[in-house]
Order: sequence, then structure tokens, then C-alpha cells
Amino acid sequence: MRYARKIILCLLIGVMTFSLAACGSSAKTFEGEAKGKNGIIKVKVSIKDQKITKIDVVENHESDFTKDTFKKVIENIIEENSTEIDAVSGATVTSSAIIAAVKDAVKKSGIELKSKKGSDSSSKLENTTTDIVVIGAGGAGLTASIEAKEKGAKVILVEKTAVIGGNTNFATGGLNATETKYQKEKGIKDSVKLFIDDTMKGGKNKNNPELVKKLAEKSSETVDWLTERGADLSDVGIMGGASVKRTHRPEGGAPVGNHLVKVLEKKAKDLKIDMRTETKATELIVEDNKVVGVKVKKGDKTYDIKAKSVILAMGGFGANSDMVVKYRSELEGFGTTNGPGATGDVVKLVEKLNVELVDMKEIQSHPTVVPGKSKLITEAVRGNGAILVNRDGKRFINELETRDVVSKAELQQKGKTAFLIFDQNVRESLKAIEGYAKAGVMKEAESIKELGGKIDINVAELEKTVNKYNSYAKAKKDADFKRADMKFELNKAKYYAIEVGPAVHHTMGGVKINTNAEVMNKSGKVIEGLYAAGEVTGGVHGANRLGGNAVADITVYGRIAGENAAKAVKK
Repeated sequence: MRYARKIILCLLIGVMTFSLAACGSSAKTFEGEAKGKNGIIKVKVSIKDQKITKIDVVENHESDFTKDTFKKVIENIIEENSTEIDAVSGATVTSSAIIAAVKDAVKKSGIELKSKKGSDSSSKLENTTTDIVVIGAGGAGLTASIEAKEKGAKVILVEKTAVIGGNTNFATGGLNATETKYQKEKGIKDSVKLFIDDTMKGGKNKNNPELVKKLAEKSSETVDWLTERGADLSDVGIMGGASVKRTHRPEGGAPVGNHLVKVLEKKAKDLKIDMRTETKATELIVEDNKVVGVKVKKGDKTYDIKAKSVILAMGGFGANSDMVVKYRSELEGFGTTNGPGATGDVVKLVEKLNVELVDMKEIQSHPTVVPGKSKLITEAVRGNGAILVNRDGKRFINELETRDVVSKAELQQKGKTAFLIFDQNVRESLKAIEGYAKAGVMKEAESIKELGGKIDINVAELEKTVNKYNSYAKAKKDADFKRADMKFELNKAKYYAIEVGPAVHHTMGGVKINTNAEVMNKSGKVIEGLYAAGEVTGGVHGANRLGGNAVADITVYGRIAGENAAKAVKK
């Protein structure tokens, strides 16, 4: 019996020893944190044998589209087994915060990592060829790439930042389209002519009418095209300058941009399109007056991508303050709603080709941007019922006027800002508002009186203003400013306010194209092999872009560019 007990005891000790050894060799987890763009980022870092094996983000307040940034940074840290890596271009603040959070965790661990940084030289970037190269992976570039690939062309898509989606990630309002199945289901009467008339009027008739006509005619089939590829554009609302509801967005009024980027990126990956991030186009390759490719740079390596067609989809220049001031000096000091990639690189890229640039002075400010934070509040908040008041507590403009008109009116108010005022009815009607609540830019109260006190404006006048507006909404007639669409009476607690003012939002100017999305030179001739789509072009929007027309532009002309570039390849 005593012998048996010894055997059992030995076995138990053996098991315990094995367990301890196993625990000793397993990864240990440490927590770290750092401040991101919108709040604290927390991570859990698993380390084994002086190597990072796993990084989990456990708290994050950044925008949804930054998931690619998180993934990229985490991959780089694990690959190099080092926190001494570069921040991701196009998402510097967020990526720097992730790196800092991981550093914090590693510091707390007391473990010295065995860095592999610089040890991998197997990745070589060589000259290559393809049918079509697309420059810029925003909405226009993704759409063009998909259309071209589906038409049988080989495509390489290059993006100078590490983040897919560009400014499309920030689009919230929706996509304007006419005579769509969703409008018909909801009994909305619209027409191509009315879309054209609204767009031309909004652009002060400086638009190229042929481009506008094509935009309107192709808008419905583009909604169908996007829907067939997984997009939800079933909700239809109204935005400034529109005569009827034609702004298509996801169910419940959710932001359209990030949704479309997810759908289009997934489709591009399904089609196995070669997408190369952190790869900047530095020069177009031209032979016998025909564009036959592009020189690109990644890190310190430059190489050529030869192609039969090149599509420019690089966006505008709203984030390039020097260029903005060059064309519109009165915008000096304005903030911007644009992502850091919107720097107008196309101007230098095409300068040797005698390309015609049009409408470069037409730069739009968006009237509802949170001062000091560059946080865009979608026009759909006004479209769904919010009003604008000044510090005297009074309305001062038809909230559904065009962006330039509303921006100018705001700058004439005390403090050169205003307040969006809305209630629970409006909040419940638009999912995009939840993002503003999360970002901490909204004040809320149980009554209009309490709300006025919180934002330090004339409380008595604010109460009068809201009561008067409610009477107008009930009567369906705005006696003060002739606002046509008043969706709700503002009478359901809670009540909300967001301080807003103008910031540079969209650049209407760019390279001249025809209705085939072919780029034109100053002699009025097509530059063979070169196409363009989206904010990189001029002519579609004239002097002022209507809300919802940018997403229409990037997808309609993205498809046109992709299709015609693919046809040229077959020739």
C-alpha cells in the first residue's frame, strides 16, 4: 500500500512538473493603452520566448474604416517583432496610438523583444505589366477596378496611403440617383430632367451639362450595380438643393461611405484584383503621346507598371491648404473634412501632358463641421428635420439651402458658427447620429430650455424659435424661410445640439474629361490611354456640389472609366 502511494505521489509530482513546464513555455499576456484620435485604445499583447505572438485590440473608439490600419500595424509589429516601426500614412494618429499602446504593454512585461526588423529582404518590387493600372483606391478607384476586371481586363490598383477607401470613408449622406426601384417602391416621383435641373442650379450653371446628363442617366443603373454587389441603398432621404427625396443610403440612414468601401473592397478581393497600398504614383509613362503606364514608389523602392490604360482616381486637394489658398485666398485658415490623402497630386502628375484643368477655383465648404475637430455632421441631419440657430436662439436660413449659401450665412452670425438643434424623433430616424453621440460632440437635455442653457444661447428666443418651427412643420408651410421639407415637429425629448461651422469639404475642379471619362488636353483632344473619375475631375459639379452627388459621381464615372479602359485594352 505504502509503495502504491509512493507511485501515485510520484505520478502527481510528474504531472504537476509537466503542467508548470507547459505554463512556463506558453505565451503571457500584457495590457497596454494609448490615446487615439477619438479616445483611448487598449490592447492585449501575447509574448512568448521574447516574441510577440498575438495582439488583440480590446478597446477602440476610432472610426470603423480604421480596421485596415489596425490590421496593418499589428501585422507589421508581429512581422518585425518590434514596436520601432513607422506609422501608417493616411492614418498617422490612429496607427501611432496602436504602436504606443503595444509599447506600453511590452514595457510593462519587462521583456526585451528579439527584433527581426530589417531581416526580411525577400520582398522585391520589380517592373511589371498589366492591362490597366488604377491610381487611387477610394470609391472611384475601387469601382473602376471592379468594372474593368469584370469586363475581362487585368488590373493593378495602387494607393499611396495604407488605408483603402480614401475620402469615401468619410461620406455619410448618401448617393443621389433618380427613377430608382427604391424611389418607386416609396412612391417618390423623380426624373432624369429634375436631377439635371437641380444639379445645374446648384452648380450655378457652371457645370458641364453633358457630364451632368450622363450622371443622371446612369445613376439608377449604378444603384442596381452596387446593390447586386452587396450594397444596401434602400433608405431614401433628401439633402440640400434637391427637389425630391433621391439620396440613397443604407437602412435607417446609416452612413453610406464606409459601407460602400467595405462592399467594394470585398468584391475587389473576391475578384483577386492586385491592390498595392503605400504605393505612390510619381510619374506617368508616356510613349508617342500615349499614356502607357506609371512609375510608382514604395518606401525607397521605385519601379514601373506598364499598362495599356491608366485611370486617375486620386481624389481632390481639400487637404492641401497651400493649394486651396492658391486658388481661393479667402479660405486661408479654414479646417478641412478631408482625409490626409487629398493633396492634389494629379496636378503635378499630368503637367507634362498639357492636360486641361477646369473649375479649380470652385472649392466648397461644408456648413456643418464641428469647430476644431474637423468632424463632419452629415447634411442628412438637416434633411431629416434638424434646424440651425444662432447665438440669439433664432433661425437665420433655410436649412436645406445649398452648402455654399448655408456656409456664407453661418459666417455672418456671431462667432461665425451656429447650432444644429434636433430632438429624439430626428435621432431615431438616422443611424449616423449615433456616431456623433459616441464621438462626444452632442449636448443633450430633457427640454429646450435646459438645452439652451447648456449651449449658452438665448433660452427664451430658442424656445420661441422651436415652437414657431413646430407650428410651421404641423402646417407644412415655413412662413419664414420657405423650407420645403419639415419631416418632424421637434417635440420629443431628449433634445440635442451640435455646434457647427464651415470647413473646406470638396474641390469641384480637376482634370477635364468627356462623357467616356477620357482625359482631355488643352487643345480639346483625348489623351490616349488616360481616363479619370471622381473628385480628381472637374466639370460635373460646377460652382457648388449638391450633397449626395459626390458618391453618385465616383460610382457612375468610376464604372464608365473602368468599362471604357477595358474596351481600349481589347482593341
